[in-house]
Amino acid sequence: MRERRAAQEARRAREFEAFVAGAGGRLLHAATLLTAEAPADNPRARRMLTLALAHTYACWDRLHGEDPYSRAREYLATRFAHGAWHRYAALPLGRPLPAVGPLARLTPQERLVLVLRLYEGVADEQVSALLGLPVERIRTVCDRATATLLHPPRGPAPAVRRAKAAAS
Repeated sequence: MRERRAAQEARRAREFEAFVAGAGGRLLHAATLLTAEAPADNPRARRMLTLALAHTYACWDRLHGEDPYSRAREYLATRFAHGAWHRYAALPLGRPLPAVGPLARLTPQERLVLVLRLYEGVADEQVSALLGLPVERIRTVCDRATATLLHPPRGPAPAVRRAKAAAS
């Protein structure tokens, strides 16, 4: 009995290690995009990934054919959404935390929808169900986030110098 249990635990550990080896990098990249941290300096993304993988490992035997990547991605997204809501609600005037990644100009909700829709390829309906928002709202948020990235705001116009010759 003990040997059988040990063999099952060893098999479970091997399966999970193979899953992490295959999916860990992509999940970390998604978490880094969500947190808008620099890829080389992403402690919040790494913490979110660690929690998502721990949750997935805890549920491993109960997956019964369910995609473990989907489960880890779902946990990552809901963890980010919950954490972002609390973190940004507590800041004065709703100012976001400093961010430096490519999606730093977006709000947390825009980043979440954009990453799930465009980077992960999750359908509007699935994102809607995951976040508890209407499908039209998901489409609107995704469109707005895409427009913000494709058409960044312009900086101030350069000062115009008057020619000294005209003054003479």
